[in-house]
Amino acid sequence: MRDPRDHDEESLHRIKGLPKVELHLHIEGAAPPAFIRGLAQEKKVRLDGVFAEDGSYVYRDFVHFLEVYEAATSVLKSPEDYARLTTAVLEECAGSGVIYAETFISPDFCGGGDLGAWREYLHAMQDAADKAERDMGITLRGIVTCVRHFGPEKARAAALCAAETAGDWICGFGMGGDENRGEQRDFAYSFDMAREAGLRLTTHAGEWRGAAEVRRAIEDLGVERIGHGVRAIEDPALVDLIAERGITLEVCPGSNVRLGVYPSLAAHPIQKLRDRGARVTVSTDDPPFFHSTMMQEYENLARTFGWEEEDFIEISKTSADAAFCSADTREALLKRLESA
Repeated sequence: MRDPRDHDEESLHRIKGLPKVELHLHIEGAAPPAFIRGLAQEKKVRLDGVFAEDGSYVYRDFVHFLEVYEAATSVLKSPEDYARLTTAVLEECAGSGVIYAETFISPDFCGGGDLGAWREYLHAMQDAADKAERDMGITLRGIVTCVRHFGPEKARAAALCAAETAGDWICGFGMGGDENRGEQRDFAYSFDMAREAGLRLTTHAGEWRGAAEVRRAIEDLGVERIGHGVRAIEDPALVDLIAERGITLEVCPGSNVRLGVYPSLAAHPIQKLRDRGARVTVSTDDPPFFHSTMMQEYENLARTFGWEEEDFIEISKTSADAAFCSADTREALLKRLESA
């Protein structure tokens, strides 16, 4: 690391141009606003209160963000819509230098939890991802997620969809949604079902609730990755446990600042977590909602913490090691990172 003031435009250009690996990306939350507006116009659907005057998404706080997210998602009604969404999202990712991404996909939004409908949505998204890999050189894999504020019963339906379609493309299971609703242990059955199907596990924790929520996610659900997890810094013993067990944190700095988890990037604990030996990765979460891209995340981290190319290469390799993809896909990914 260097003094952030020592970064010149040339070094920032090299950093932004590095190949990137993203592990925490919600497919609907990554939808460009113009794409959602266009789809709404095609379907003659009004989306009042979703967009600001400049065309970007607008919301007041985290709970309102979830409402706006679900309102925007409401225009996505068919497998074809999700195929188009997948292409639009991967174009944005590839434009920011992402070569591999894992995206959260919810059967609740893709067929309402019905297994037959879910298969159709999944086939459409996978076809679009395969074409993007051929045309843009970006690889996508899917992590099925239940939605915490929809409750444990709907989570079981999502877990069944995940278990029945587990394989090379659907490689993980997780949970998103409102962290302040229910408890991690309420969803243990769904996570056990996914685990038995061979899926690897992650869950959102330690974004809104404190360090104890991260500990509960580890102990009650047995996950190997934590979405966000940044509030773990409030319990040094927990950070030590995370480091010892090799649990990976899917950190989304721009998201945390935009939503007010931390007042500024300088106040964000990502460097402190690294210093204590935690396996840290960098992602965008819902990039257009937070006016961010992976390129901007890299630039902002370099300017704030003085991270150099070596720091970001380390982050990318950690991300590749923690990816839920097959061993063959990981080997190919690491080769691309090494060659770059």
